[in-house]
Amino acid sequence: MIKILRVVLVAFYLIAGSYHFINPNFYYPLIPDYLPYHDIINSVSGLLEIVLAVGVIFPKTRLMSTYGIILMLIAFIPSHIYFIQQQSCVDNSLCVPEWLAWVRLLIVHPLFIFWAWLIRND
Repeated sequence: MIKILRVVLVAFYLIAGSYHFINPNFYYPLIPDYLPYHDIINSVSGLLEIVLAVGVIFPKTRLMSTYGIILMLIAFIPSHIYFIQQQSCVDNSLCVPEWLAWVRLLIVHPLFIFWAWLIRND
């Protein structure tokens, strides 16, 4: 079961990271206004997701990569809060009911952290 969760996690972050480059305009409005250089933040986030996903594949880098994913997810929390502050809708990007944005922040995001923690060992 852990191996399946690991493969799905790797695929998820490879796809998510790639999407930062395929459709960067989706992510720009999700980056809080108080942060400068949205294009650099978007590119670094996407690259980090890809590099960490690849790191999870190899046993020697898996533990460090899963810790990196956890830290990255923690770093994304201000973006989720910003999204809620924008009434869960940003121009030309994502609009969801406010309750769903809260579920994403309070339930889904911690589950993603737990998912990375779960697959950290061989």
